[in-house]
Amino acid sequence: MDASLPYPSQRAPLGAANVVATSQPLAAQAGLDALRRGGNAVDAALAAAITLTVVEPCSNGLGSDAFALVWDGAELHGLNASGRAPALWTRERFARYERMPQFGWDAVTVPGAVSAWVKLSARFGQLPFEDLFDAAIGYAEHGFQVGPRTAVHWAEAARLYADEAEFARHFLPAPAAGERRALPDTAASLRDIAASGGESFYRGELAARMEAAAIEAGGALRASDLAAHQCDWVMPLAQPYRDTVLHEIPPNGQGLAAQIALGILAHCDAPPLDSADAMHLQIEAMKIALRAAADHFADPDHMRITPAELLDPASLARAASRIGKDAAPLPPAALPTSPDTVYLSTADAAGMMVSFIQSNYWGFGSGVVVPGTGIALQNRGSGFSLERGHPNEVGPGKRPFHTIIPGFATRDGEPFMSFGVMGGPMQAQGHVQMMTRVVDYGQNPQAASDAPRWQVLGDYGVLLEPGFPTAVADELARRGHAVRFDVNNHAFGGAQLIVRTPHGYLAGSDHRKEGQAVGF
Repeated sequence: MDASLPYPSQRAPLGAANVVATSQPLAAQAGLDALRRGGNAVDAALAAAITLTVVEPCSNGLGSDAFALVWDGAELHGLNASGRAPALWTRERFARYERMPQFGWDAVTVPGAVSAWVKLSARFGQLPFEDLFDAAIGYAEHGFQVGPRTAVHWAEAARLYADEAEFARHFLPAPAAGERRALPDTAASLRDIAASGGESFYRGELAARMEAAAIEAGGALRASDLAAHQCDWVMPLAQPYRDTVLHEIPPNGQGLAAQIALGILAHCDAPPLDSADAMHLQIEAMKIALRAAADHFADPDHMRITPAELLDPASLARAASRIGKDAAPLPPAALPTSPDTVYLSTADAAGMMVSFIQSNYWGFGSGVVVPGTGIALQNRGSGFSLERGHPNEVGPGKRPFHTIIPGFATRDGEPFMSFGVMGGPMQAQGHVQMMTRVVDYGQNPQAASDAPRWQVLGDYGVLLEPGFPTAVADELARRGHAVRFDVNNHAFGGAQLIVRTPHGYLAGSDHRKEGQAVGF
């Protein structure tokens, strides 16, 4: 693997036998501490994930959903811990809307993250479940110094949710970078979840509080919806790419889009690194994949075209053959746009690797905070469609289309890379860019993360990150791509990657976030 670092960055890849890579340093240290206490990669992932609900609350929380891919040392397991729509979410309830609401109770689906923590710990963990909460409870009770990126997003949320009284009571005023902030209500809920093994959240006191808040505000969520929730072990989808196989959680997530794009690119030779030819091919393949996601991805029980059909080798080959030298026009797609998610990866000396992601979806989610609990409820319901007959049409008990996706790659049946890229529609596109850089060009995980990125937008224009070569941007424009640079540089997500090598692990952590890769 190439050790060079050709892009501007202050970071180098980390090599170690035990590794945690997250978007927030305090969470990374919590995961590392779990490993030092005798835990495994799952314990480390959960300790980090639980801590992230406190130290990065503008991206995830107790009201989040989660997904995970776990290599247990012998095989890969997938966990879908996304929640379903309340039973009262009939089509008639949404007749007054022209589009799915983004905020408020009519955007709130059942939160699944807590169930992921319980399920993963019970099956794979070595440490007691309650011990995984130590760092998170400590920071929530005694305070933590807010990181610079978190402070920026918290301030943005303050403007968005300022009129929500309970949100304001718990999370405002927004702290400045470096300011110490405690979240006592969150601490109490974490203690309750830890002591009850998650039961309070789905069948006990916390569930009752969520139902009471919903009823008072005219929301549809009920304790029965929470009690009925279950997360599901799923068979990860596998798509070969060169000498590597990309594994993704099946829909309702968008990981299949990355596999469709790579399945198309596998029929093309890899052009020179960072060339206009390379970017053009990747963008065109991604446009096809995103169109498929918009048309077909949904709760798997309601999809009319299966993942296997969408990954049909003959279909992918035909799609590849139709990519020309110029940009192909496509109808615009309604792509989710939230950049707010946390992703982390862990690996231990025994060979276990974890790819884990959890998110509120949009910042602090729906803006609904359950009184006295610190639970900011996600707004994943806004991922549904109001289009009649669409596979992703809103309905009771359905899982909505989801943006968050953990990634995992194998070679010759052995683990190769655990990775992910946060950021709404950037996620599947980020998976494609990480895979092509590491697999086609042999870049190390930090270099692959550091490279300037592109993103296909909902109108199929192309957003470019500052630092993207101007000559390449000009050539893409000449070929018909509607390119523009993102002057705010907020749209390109954050990657965490761990690559397995003959000597241990090599990890990279995105400079676009405040996190780090740590290990021993």
